[in-house]
Amino acid sequence: MARGSNHLSLDAKGRMSIPTRHRDALRGESEGALVVTISPSDRCLLLYRLEDWEQVERKLTALPTLNAQTRQLKRMLIGHADDCVMDSSGRILLPPQLREFAGIDRKAVLVGQGDKYEIWDEAHWVAQRDSMLSVELDESALPAELESLSF
Repeated sequence: MARGSNHLSLDAKGRMSIPTRHRDALRGESEGALVVTISPSDRCLLLYRLEDWEQVERKLTALPTLNAQTRQLKRMLIGHADDCVMDSSGRILLPPQLREFAGIDRKAVLVGQGDKYEIWDEAHWVAQRDSMLSVELDESALPAELESLSF
């Protein structure tokens, strides 16, 4: 389960060290094979275990290509997807074009989202978090599935 957030530094080559507590979960069945792609809704990256990404990719490729929104989503998610492997030190290399998209230079934040992680530029994450915290939650806009959730 991908949860929590961690502030991280990238080295000069663009490698990011995965926190120890997340390494085993990310290694999963595919021995550390991961997929990183861009988020279609935010200036961040999405990091999936290969087996989880393959499920997402199957669903995306099954969508009709005559729909403009579907084509755009496929181009964004699949077209920017890049395979990466966690090395023996727990590091992954974030490709330069993906780092550029997300504005990630040296400081990043890894944010768990249950089935995947988001990777944000640290300054963008802090601004996004502060913006989310400054807006009152509109409970009427929540999906019906969340009506019984309490926190």
